[in-house]
Amino acid sequence: MTRSASSLFAVLALAASLPLAAQAATSPAEVQAGHYAVEPGHTQVGFSVLHFGFTHYAGMFSNVSGTLELNVKNPAASSLSVTIPIASVQTTSDVLTGELKGAEWFDAGKFPDATFVSTSVKLAGKSDAVVSGNLTLHGVTKPETLKVHFIGAGMNPIDKKYTTGFEATGTIKRSDFGVSKYVPYVSDEVALRIAGAFEKQD
Repeated sequence: MTRSASSLFAVLALAASLPLAAQAATSPAEVQAGHYAVEPGHTQVGFSVLHFGFTHYAGMFSNVSGTLELNVKNPAASSLSVTIPIASVQTTSDVLTGELKGAEWFDAGKFPDATFVSTSVKLAGKSDAVVSGNLTLHGVTKPETLKVHFIGAGMNPIDKKYTTGFEATGTIKRSDFGVSKYVPYVSDEVALRIAGAFEKQD
């Protein structure tokens, strides 16, 4: 048996031994309250722009860090703070990825991080909330709002850490943050779609 076949067999064997549903909580009310940290390996900040009116072109940031203070009984008392390293930006074009890090776009050398710090959390249904906060990008801070949807929570069967996950969406104008190259040919509006995984800290 080749090494690749052996590795595939090991993965399949592990998958077969795991419970069919790793999530223990499908309602936010069932989630454990407390202090959480971003799990960077499964947290992604995706963005897309309308490119010359032809396509919605997407990219992603990774290696996110931050904390979530989750108050289940009083969600409005919850808070979120995240840091996104600009140099982690990635697209399907190596040339464009390099350009986005440069001075005419995000200028990662001068502004290495983007941050979002929540200022309010308001429920918008059983599994949804509106999270407002201050986004700092390219040296500019502006109030922005995210629509957040609870996905699930429970013990991660692989690393045995209690994890909760959310999906967030929002729209920002990049020119508000001084990133205006090629507007309007590349849209000013940037659609955000964020997969956020958080691990409970002891």
